[in-house]
Amino acid sequence: MKRMLLALALAGSTLLSAQASAETLKIGTEGAYPPFNFQDSNGKLGGFDVEIGLALCEKMKVECEVVGQDWDGIIPGLLAKKYDMIIASMFITEERKKQVNFTDPYYLAAMTHAAPKNSGITDFTNEGMKGKTIGAQSGTTQADFAAAVYPDADLKLYPTQDEVNLDMANGRLDLQVGDMIPLLDWVTKNDDGKACCELIGEPVTDKKFVGDGVGIAVRQEDNDLREKLNAALKEIREDGTYKKINDKYFSIDIYTMK
Repeated sequence: MKRMLLALALAGSTLLSAQASAETLKIGTEGAYPPFNFQDSNGKLGGFDVEIGLALCEKMKVECEVVGQDWDGIIPGLLAKKYDMIIASMFITEERKKQVNFTDPYYLAAMTHAAPKNSGITDFTNEGMKGKTIGAQSGTTQADFAAAVYPDADLKLYPTQDEVNLDMANGRLDLQVGDMIPLLDWVTKNDDGKACCELIGEPVTDKKFVGDGVGIAVRQEDNDLREKLNAALKEIREDGTYKKINDKYFSIDIYTMK
């Protein structure tokens, strides 16, 4: 009888262990911020953020599922346990740290301005922007920057970066503020962006707005997951996995911006 009970206990323990190891972690991303995250023609989520996330999961030896979420609800979705981490090009800022915890940065960040070609805009003060229509994605540090630095401009906010780009391409904006890499990608690789617009001014690197880089957000109580992600990030940097993914999308190493 004792042997039977022991065998049953061992079997139950093995089953629980198998169930735990089979647990799938969920990655939340926006899906509307190319080349970092986007949906392809079949609705499948892809991009730099997604590939980095799946590479980290592979190093942690866990199965991962990618979940799409509109940007405005992305932190509430994490807190509601819709997914276990956010990998969506989120700047690490003090304000966001009040709600979530972040891993080490997985790339550096800078903002920039884009305008119609030959716009003649050279004055990046509030006085210089007075009366101009400026676009930005709502709920972003770019929107915070535009509102703080150009209070006398007409600020238009959009649910996605693609919608900002569309209005600019259609001549409805005098200027937009965005993340440097996606805007550079848009004006050099996208047909509409190449035809209409260009980057202007100096990159914005003020930590008040760009924070300490771009990190993976987890719930504040999930420190064990955060540490595992940090270890996996270090591993993909060292073994060349990060470089392989980076070079697929960018001509510079965005981890160092060099």
